[in-house]
Amino acid sequence: MRNMKKIEVIEVETDDAIALVVSLADTIWREHYTSIIGTDQVDYMLEKFQSKNAITNQIESNTSYFLLNLNEQPVGYLSYYPKGETLFLSKIYVLQEYRGKGIGKAGMSFVQAKSKALGFRSITLTVNKYNTSSIMAYEKLDFQKIESVVVDIGEGFVMDDFVMIKQIAK
Repeated sequence: MRNMKKIEVIEVETDDAIALVVSLADTIWREHYTSIIGTDQVDYMLEKFQSKNAITNQIESNTSYFLLNLNEQPVGYLSYYPKGETLFLSKIYVLQEYRGKGIGKAGMSFVQAKSKALGFRSITLTVNKYNTSSIMAYEKLDFQKIESVVVDIGEGFVMDDFVMIKQIAK
């Protein structure tokens, strides 16, 4: 029998699921972003945006979170929320050892389907200007850079990002 991979996108609705997201965020952010933005900013952003309280508050404020599972094992997560005329993809992260296995692509397909179902004609995201691997992945999925932004997030830290957009066919 062939080893079939089963990718599932599961909505985060419980404290246990939020705890899984927090754990994944801690691992993924430290392995991926430390070389881009440094340990101090990673620590700050994890606490400000990816702690249990932060995620709970985001969910209560109309942000949807989903776990990305491979063969029933959580290997990543994503989140999005409506922002004007677009669906804003706030987060999509996959553990390093599972990248390149179609998990992120499956997550993006899910977001695109949700975008259509909710009546949006585009998906927008921000990506760190020095996160070249992610920028290339988004470009392969037909996202285009539309502007460059620097956002002050407090404590002397900024997010130095590109805004990217993908048009969705009706």
